[in-house]
Amino acid sequence: MSMSTRTEWEVRAASIDIEGRAFVNGEYVSATSNATFECISPIDGSVLALVASCDSADADLAVASARSAFESGAWSRQAPAERKATMLRFSELLRTHSEELALLETLDMGKPISDSLSVDLPGSIDSIRWCAEAIDKIYDEVAATSVDQLGLVIREPVGVVAVIVPWNFPLMMASWKLGPALAAGNSVVLKPSERSPLTAIRIAQLALEAGLPAGVLNVLPGYGHTVGKALALHNDVDTLAFTGSTQVAKQLLIYAGQSNMKRVWLEAGGKSPNIVFADAPDLQAAAEAAAAAIAFNQGEVCTAGSRLLVQASIKERFVPMVVEAMKSWKPGHPLDPSTNVGAMVDKRHLDGVMQHIEEGQAQGARLLLGGRIAQVEVGGSYVEPTLFDNVSNSMKIAQQEIFGPVLSVIEFDEAEDAVRIANDTPYGLAAAVWTCDLSRAHTMARALRAGSVWVNLYDGGDMTAPFGGYKQSGNGRDKSLHAFDKYTEIKATWIQL
Repeated sequence: MSMSTRTEWEVRAASIDIEGRAFVNGEYVSATSNATFECISPIDGSVLALVASCDSADADLAVASARSAFESGAWSRQAPAERKATMLRFSELLRTHSEELALLETLDMGKPISDSLSVDLPGSIDSIRWCAEAIDKIYDEVAATSVDQLGLVIREPVGVVAVIVPWNFPLMMASWKLGPALAAGNSVVLKPSERSPLTAIRIAQLALEAGLPAGVLNVLPGYGHTVGKALALHNDVDTLAFTGSTQVAKQLLIYAGQSNMKRVWLEAGGKSPNIVFADAPDLQAAAEAAAAAIAFNQGEVCTAGSRLLVQASIKERFVPMVVEAMKSWKPGHPLDPSTNVGAMVDKRHLDGVMQHIEEGQAQGARLLLGGRIAQVEVGGSYVEPTLFDNVSNSMKIAQQEIFGPVLSVIEFDEAEDAVRIANDTPYGLAAAVWTCDLSRAHTMARALRAGSVWVNLYDGGDMTAPFGGYKQSGNGRDKSLHAFDKYTEIKATWIQL
């Protein structure tokens, strides 16, 4: 990294050229209504840019552009090796512009610049590159038939894919969906969150520079109730891929049913249990992981380990270790490379987190750490990592997704109790188990109703492992070859020889 101090990052931030227009059919354009909204940085409340506020008219234009590009075959019928080369160039352009993109991500969303550089950008680049490499390695099938017949099973791109992504990992969540959707030959209309649209807008130009034909990737910034709803209701969108809240995910299913029965793939909320048994191989490591699982990215993580289930026999010894570990996570200026907790995405979200903290205290949970607004003098949206003890799983702070750095400690006695408590939630995105007992590890992993289960670590995996949820955490999977199932049709062709 060429700029290693806060001052250097601030100098670059002051001079960065921010694009706020939509990207349709290969060029930046204003919203058809010319409407804009202010993109406000949660770091200090300053206005970063005026961003196009797209609506249904823009959705019509972008979907028409995507459909025309798809039907032309310029991308959808391009040779796999050529699509692969283009997407590899795209990934390299992301790498070349990684500092610029990381800075946009931090200014826009409030996460520490060190995280943007070490987590978000590498994860995004790897997703595009990995999916590019998979293009010419996914084979179709020949059915087992009699000698006078031939049965073929072929994957084809679905057509036009609408992608709606959240504000907490703007570029990485987009890349998890753009990678397989584009690799499969689809055209895409990407709708970033109005709270963090800047990197999505920027990478559209980089994709064009890489050789992606005009119209194959379109970006529409705007609000969910306007352009997001228009895309979900659009009769010429074949597939909708979404990451965000469970409440919005349910509404998107309704819109799909009201329109053309488009396939809807959802990754929604979570209330993930982090389960620590007395025989955990390293309690100190477990304590540090528990702190990181809730404080990283300000707790604005769908898989955040927000419920810490601790076996009763070690609770008195273990919880103080977690308290000490959490003390190392301190809110600071996001452009300072030493900061590990940045700003909440905006004031409205900060207020919601503080309301949950107040409700936790009102319902009888014991506040051990944090619970206060921080960095008040900066003018942004900051909160201290917060730890509650003596939490009942029926409390609001144990049942509702707070999406902030608020950890609830829940006691359990036996493995059966841990499973019951862990599964007693509408969500099923992720879970972790800390134990030296191999049999217990496997038994727990099977019993936990979650799409990802980690043993003796928190938040494991890479692009080879599928990611998604059970229950109201959604359906479908991002990452791995399984992600291609969301963006391809399976066609059977039967031939009499």
